[in-house]
Amino acid sequence: MSSSSSWSLLNCPAPGSKTARFKRWFGVRVFRLPRQRVWIIAANPGQVRELLSAPESAIPARSVRIMTYWQAIRPGWSGAVDPLPRLRRHKVSLPLRKRGVASITFALHEPLPLRDIVRSGLNALLPVRRMPMPASPDVAATGVLPAFLPPTARSGALPSPDEIRPTDVLLTDDPAAHPDAAGVVLASDHAQAGGAVLLDAVRINPRGRPDRNAKGELKLVLGAPQSGPKVRSGRLDGIGLDQLTMEIVRRRALVDATSLSGWEGDPAGAAAMLVQIAATGAVLKAPDLPPAVSKLLSPELATVLAAPAPDGSDPVALEVHSIRQRRAALRGHAAELVLPRLAADGFPQLRALPTVSAILMTRRPEILAPVLDALEKQSYPELEIVVGLHGCPAPEALTAFVARCARPVQVVEVPAGVDFGTGLGIVTARSNGSLVTKVDDDDTYGPEHIWDLVLARHYSGATMVGKGAEFIHLEDRNETIRRKFGNPESFAESVAGGTIMIGRGDLENAGGWRPVPRSVDLGIITRVKADGGLIYRTHPFGYIYHRRAKGHTWDPGQQYFLDQAVTTWPGLPPYAEFGVPLAATSVRVSS
Repeated sequence: MSSSSSWSLLNCPAPGSKTARFKRWFGVRVFRLPRQRVWIIAANPGQVRELLSAPESAIPARSVRIMTYWQAIRPGWSGAVDPLPRLRRHKVSLPLRKRGVASITFALHEPLPLRDIVRSGLNALLPVRRMPMPASPDVAATGVLPAFLPPTARSGALPSPDEIRPTDVLLTDDPAAHPDAAGVVLASDHAQAGGAVLLDAVRINPRGRPDRNAKGELKLVLGAPQSGPKVRSGRLDGIGLDQLTMEIVRRRALVDATSLSGWEGDPAGAAAMLVQIAATGAVLKAPDLPPAVSKLLSPELATVLAAPAPDGSDPVALEVHSIRQRRAALRGHAAELVLPRLAADGFPQLRALPTVSAILMTRRPEILAPVLDALEKQSYPELEIVVGLHGCPAPEALTAFVARCARPVQVVEVPAGVDFGTGLGIVTARSNGSLVTKVDDDDTYGPEHIWDLVLARHYSGATMVGKGAEFIHLEDRNETIRRKFGNPESFAESVAGGTIMIGRGDLENAGGWRPVPRSVDLGIITRVKADGGLIYRTHPFGYIYHRRAKGHTWDPGQQYFLDQAVTTWPGLPPYAEFGVPLAATSVRVSS
């Protein structure tokens, strides 16, 4: 690899505060002390996480102290360290207030690789949740852990086989050295496995991106490294975007890669950089990529990048383009989604995606046609539809839908005298998905809605995910407004009830749905938070909350929503994200 194979991002903002300048200067530092003691000091937990794929993470350590600046995700939240063999004692010290220095110390009877200890400590600072799967392979790597693998992957020396193999999928550049170690062996390097460019979506994602307020443009340069106060750079054969650079990229509207050169000799490294930038949400301007780079991208992402990027004069168009781009990058390149497909020869029966059950409770089966049509058209493949009829028989139209729908559909009749929360519990018990999402009978759902929630659950690590009620259709006016409602792509105190997604085990561990006649959404949200769970709100596109003139438990009046409107459309917004084809439609923007 040539020493000039580097990436640089130009026009990065210079750090404004003393704290920001210190973070950029200090980074993360590892101090090796006598008697196998190690101190790690970092500007934030994300930088500590980057150590998992660094060569020094393989050193043995008996005593470790991790110190980092930490900000609580929500007041009172903290994780817990993972179990460690040979652990003698550990201590977690968090700041008294919402932010400050956090410290985690470990003392072991016998040394372990530093990466194992760091991985255990990170769970006390950052949320990480595995995909809920009925069966999945163990993944290991020889040598240094590739940066695209999630922290649950293992590296280093494999144990000797006993009654089962030491791992299921082994990433190695020397398959002959481990003929019996794994069911599937894939060649790997810094950016690829089995010929696919991969990323760790738990680390590289749009979390914290201020979609409505993203501004500015960066320029991506490959080849000889650049320098200067407004430049961030690294090696193409490194981890890619480091934590501080990613925080900058997430807040930019555009990244100019129109004159991409310097990729020669490392098309995989160049493709990996494009994939990572795309996954943060910063819109890439890259219409004419070199074929050697473009062919390493998923077909969906290559198609999105080939389309002209909006110039920013239409903020909503730019936002929609960003959402399509990052969705394509994540589902086409996230390691936990792609590796099962690469291992299909050895494990053809394993599902690549968790199953989802869409739970739909109604007393008005006559209005179900639009929402059932929307669920049937969802792009997410592993989706089951479960309809709960609350005190009403199944109409002929519903029976006909069940007979013709290609997806699995169940209809559950719930007695009229049963309260709504108990009815949801009855219907949920009949469902089969590893993930459960609640759907309201009169709201609008775009075709990518379920996929958006599954991706958000994966990269956020939250117990519950959903969308905000930012787009609201006022039915008697036949208008849709958009209002400012919280921050997208961030941890939140609540989400719209008609978008809740939660793992079946998490739902049951929290106590399930409360047996109440109304406000069941508030009931489960409160239970999840009381149980120590986190709630994450992804972007709002693909969901429209409908308001009727009457019939809502909470009814502040229509003017309440009109006063909040920043944009207004007649009918539904003309974007495919809502299942509505693009058309010439007038838009009123409020001041």
